[in-house]
Amino acid sequence: MNILNNLDALVVNFSNLIWWPWGVCFVLCIGILLTFVLGFVQVRYFFESCKFVLFPPKSTGAVKGELSSVQAFINVLGAATGNGSIAGTAMAIAVGGPGAAFWIFVSGFLGMAIRFAETFLGADVIGKTSFRGMNGGPMVYLNMVPGKSFLPYIFAVFVLLYGFFSGNAMQANSIGASLFRVFGISPWIVAIVLTAFIFYVMIGGSKRILEVSDKLVPFKVGVFLISTAIVLIYNYASLWDAIILVFKGAFTPSAVTGAAVGLSISSAMQAAFTRSIISHESGLGISALLFGSTGSTNPVKDGIMSMLTTFISSILIGSMVSLAIISSGVWNSGLTGIDLTSAAFDTTFGFLGSWLVLFSAVSFGIGVTVNYAYIAKENWLFLTNGRFGFAFILIFAALTFTGTIAKIGLVWGAIDIVTLGMVLVNLYAVVYFLPTIRKKLSKYSQL
Repeated sequence: MNILNNLDALVVNFSNLIWWPWGVCFVLCIGILLTFVLGFVQVRYFFESCKFVLFPPKSTGAVKGELSSVQAFINVLGAATGNGSIAGTAMAIAVGGPGAAFWIFVSGFLGMAIRFAETFLGADVIGKTSFRGMNGGPMVYLNMVPGKSFLPYIFAVFVLLYGFFSGNAMQANSIGASLFRVFGISPWIVAIVLTAFIFYVMIGGSKRILEVSDKLVPFKVGVFLISTAIVLIYNYASLWDAIILVFKGAFTPSAVTGAAVGLSISSAMQAAFTRSIISHESGLGISALLFGSTGSTNPVKDGIMSMLTTFISSILIGSMVSLAIISSGVWNSGLTGIDLTSAAFDTTFGFLGSWLVLFSAVSFGIGVTVNYAYIAKENWLFLTNGRFGFAFILIFAALTFTGTIAKIGLVWGAIDIVTLGMVLVNLYAVVYFLPTIRKKLSKYSQL
């Protein structure tokens, strides 16, 4: 037990060390750079992004993709809207106070520009070159930058680990914790049931994975948004005060929390950026990987379409959850994670609030795990040259089991470390190709 506690402390301390201030400043600077160089693409093309989701652009490319653009969009949204949105946002508020909500919004806004750029790159290389059987996505464009001899493999390892930890273990942990809190069901029982379900889905191959994802994502997002909106409406009298607290907490945190200003600002920014990046996943290359599997010939349109996933998962859901927690008055209750979100829902729905959060935690968690069963599998096959597919299924299912019963601090710390690795490698390529991205976006704007 002491070994696990020491390991937990070591991982968490190391993740805090690399993220503040270095990781946060890096993501913030790249997001600002892309926003200005691309002419505030997230603002100019927001409504066009909505249009492309409702009326997807058609592709007539010669390269046949495993996914359609709509499936890629759904899977990107499904991968992003998990318990990082429910538990992660609440953790950011618990650690950083109401001011973290402001930085969550900033992260999402800048993340939309990052999402456009990486998705564009993932689709733009389709049909131009290939790398180890992949026709598009991060591995292909990372093979076109200085360091190409090792960067695609390093990135694939990071994505695989992220799929294991964030896309699997953390989701299973949140599901187990929610079922134990509401019904008192042992995490061991939950672990067995979850593992059996994931194993069943995965042995059905990519087709079964995509079928489950396509049906689950719109439903889970819709139910959670409606439930959170009801909480906000119920607490409408406190909404304006909550918004004031957000801005006070972002810039004058001592007025809200009574803590030292420097410490509170750093806590708010670090908590907001680390948790919101896991929520919207912009910069991680996940959207580039999925849209790179479409065979698309419309990289600019795909990039524009994909921005809406960041808006929904971070700005819309993140802001709504934050305001629900703050306006309900439970933000300083001492609770954290999914327990804090449940407390906010309980103020409106009574004991049914925990049931609604439980439903969201289970559906979000299962949806993300199913998505990452596909994403992680693609990276596994890339690294193993298409071999040992069944071994991957066994490892992924085993991590579902262990994640359900693991210490949550250790899981989140590992996720933070892997996340920064993905961000550094992927955004290095994005900045390298920024002149190309800007040129083709400008050409599209002139059409």
